Amino acid sequence: MVASRVALLGRGVVPAGEPVLRGDDRGALHGDGLFETMHLRGGRPWLLDAHLARLRAGAAAVELPLPPDGALVDLLDAVRAGWPVEVEGALRLICTRGPEGGGPPTVWATLGEVPAAAKRARRDGVTVATLPLGVPAGARPTLGWLPAGIKSTSYGVSTAARRWAARNGVDDVLWLSTEGCVLEGPSANVVWLAGSTLCTVPAATTGILPGVTARWLLDHAADLGLATEERLTTPAELRSSDGAWLTSSLRGLAEIRTLDDTPLPHSPHTQALHALLAHPLP
Repeated sequence: MVASRVALLGRGVVPAGEPVLRGDDRGALHGDGLFETMHLRGGRPWLLDAHLARLRAGAAAVELPLPPDGALVDLLDAVRAGWPVEVEGALRLICTRGPEGGGPPTVWATLGEVPAAAKRARRDGVTVATLPLGVPAGARPTLGWLPAGIKSTSYGVSTAARRWAARNGVDDVLWLSTEGCVLEGPSANVVWLAGSTLCTVPAATTGILPGVTARWLLDHAADLGLATEERLTTPAELRSSDGAWLTSSLRGLAEIRTLDDTPLPHSPHTQALHALLAHPLP
C-alpha cells in the first residue's frame, strides 16, 4: 500500500495526521463545497481538463470563488509528485466556501490508492437496484434557485442510498424519477447500448451530474462504429438492452450484471468499451 497524501493550497503537502480544516469551515458544517475525483493513471490525472471545467461550472452555479486553474493544477501536481506510476490513484480536489464569518475558500487535494472495490466492479460488474428519488425527470433544471448537475460535498442523500444498498445486498443503486425513468446513481452515470447506439441520460434536461467518463465514451463511440444518443430510459429497457453499464472516474466502466434481481446477460461489447476507456491521452 502507498501512503495517502494531503496537500493544502498555500501550504503544499502536509504531514500525515496534521489538521488542515478549521472546525467552522462551511464545507464541514453545511456541505457547502464542491469536489472532483480523478483517476490517476501512469502518474497522470485522466481527463484533467474536463474535471476542472466541470468544477468551474459548478462553482459558477453556487457562486463559489475558485483560484485560477493554474493554482489548482499546481496543487494537484504537488500531491502527486513521486507517486508510483504503476499504482492507480484516486486523486481528489476539494473546494469549500471556507470558515464562517467570511474568508477565502478552503482548497485541498488528497491522493490514495484506488479502492479494491472499484477495481473489482470494473472487472466483475455490479449488482444494482432501483430507488425512487421522488422528483419528475425534468423538474430540477426548471427550479431557478436549485443548482443542478453539480458535484457537491453535500453527500447525505448519496450516502443514504449506499447504506440502503449495503442493507439490501446490492453493490449500487440507480435513482428513478416519479415517471419511472432512470436518472443516475449516487456516484455514477448509466450508459447502455440499444442496437448500435450508445446512450446515456441527458444531464441538461434532468439535472443529473454530467459524467466526465460517460462523455468520453460517447465522444469516442464512433471509434467502435457506434452512434450515440442522450435520452431517457426505463429499467425495462435496460434489462432488454444490448448492454448496460455504470460509469465513474475510478471504476471506469462497470457492467450491470443484475438489475432489481433480474440477471442481465454479459454484453459482448464490454471488453471493447473497456479498451476504448483505457485509450491513453496524447
